[in-house]
Amino acid sequence: MEQFLQFVDSNLIMIYLLTFTILLGFEVISKVPTVLHTPLMSGANAVSGVIIIGAIILMRNASPDDYITLVLGSLGIILGMINVVGGFAVTDRMLEMFKKKKK
Repeated sequence: MEQFLQFVDSNLIMIYLLTFTILLGFEVISKVPTVLHTPLMSGANAVSGVIIIGAIILMRNASPDDYITLVLGSLGIILGMINVVGGFAVTDRMLEMFKKKKK
């Protein structure tokens, strides 16, 4: 618990920034029309790829006894991969709509 409180104390500005960006992102995405939602989300796969790379670098530079960093890095990789795979599946289904049907 002491390690968690020390982490929060040393990264308080980053936690505020993360909270602000989550709220701002939710507000921006909620204003996007339904027609544009799928193409924009397929473009967001690149962002998730960057998150995965950042999580891998974070875990690589963490010491073996820094459990908070290792858990957050693992969580970043898992959630990022779910988003990338789901985004590619949605994009593939979207592109199937534009192909000509075989007779």
